[in-house]
Amino acid sequence: MITDHSFEFLERLLDTPGPSGFEIAPARVWRAEAETFADRVDADVGGNSFAILNPGGSPRVMLAGHIDEIGLIITHIDDNGYIYIDGIGGWDSQVLVGQRIRFIGRDEPIIGVIGKKPIHLMKQDEREKVSKLTDLWVDIGSGSATEVGERGLRVGDAGVIDSRMVRLGEKLIASRSVDNRIGAYVVLEALRILANDRTGLSAEVAAIATAQEEITFAGARTSAHRFEPHVAIVVDVTFATDAPGIEKKQTGEHKLGSGPVLTRGSACHPIVFDLLVEAAEGASIGYTIQASPRHTSTDADAIHLSRSGVATGVVSVPNRYMHSPNEIVSLEDLDSVARLLAEFIRRLTAETELIPR
Repeated sequence: MITDHSFEFLERLLDTPGPSGFEIAPARVWRAEAETFADRVDADVGGNSFAILNPGGSPRVMLAGHIDEIGLIITHIDDNGYIYIDGIGGWDSQVLVGQRIRFIGRDEPIIGVIGKKPIHLMKQDEREKVSKLTDLWVDIGSGSATEVGERGLRVGDAGVIDSRMVRLGEKLIASRSVDNRIGAYVVLEALRILANDRTGLSAEVAAIATAQEEITFAGARTSAHRFEPHVAIVVDVTFATDAPGIEKKQTGEHKLGSGPVLTRGSACHPIVFDLLVEAAEGASIGYTIQASPRHTSTDADAIHLSRSGVATGVVSVPNRYMHSPNEIVSLEDLDSVARLLAEFIRRLTAETELIPR
């Protein structure tokens, strides 16, 4: 079960704004927590954060969860102080209409409201059209471009939807940034489990909060190159199929609370997959399987090609309403994935064969 301390850490991490390319604040929160139990903690020039356990062990195992989230960036500030924006990462622009935005200002956060022409003033054909980002603007209550600048905003500043984590009953949470700050959370919680009981630990383990997954996979590429893992597990989210309108024939069946989702195909190494299954069944952790015939659309697509190749697996958390202000996941699933990773790593030794024969 997730402890009160770990839940408070999760809440801080989710609530801290950090879209791709602007991950400094959540990365700082992540490293501060890692320093309470990891053997070594540091960061690199690309914004990736590393927490190392059992340095010098074998094999070297990389646990990757990206710490960035989708966001918005200022493209223009007009003479009347209205701010125009573009997306960082993939947005359904419909969810932005009427939302509050929290910009990462130079001195302090700046709150604005996304504006749109009122429905009363629209023609009939306008009412039936989907709003595009280019139809929207942000109003921070300033009357001129000069005033916007005086308040600490300029072109190129980023922001996120101003929503915070809430509990939905005892087992679920809703928040922006679930994709994929919960991946960064889970890999650090797995490291915490191993740090609290190092019995049988042979591997050197690096929990890595990677940067810029939503736009380039840059953090995955550079951090894997630096750490040189033999094995990597990427933790991300996947589509929960227990909401209306989801086609299970396309995505498989993955309910909130059904446990880790293990990916097969594409970038996912067959031996790593089998070892994950053995670990899950050995620890009585329920799981489902997802097919990925081409790319996985996760950091695994970059990591498995690093240097001469890395034996890579993908473990996902079912997520409702992905890329929205209120993504929903199960706390039980977060705990199950962390325990699975720890069990998987305990089973690895220097003699573990990773070459398919």
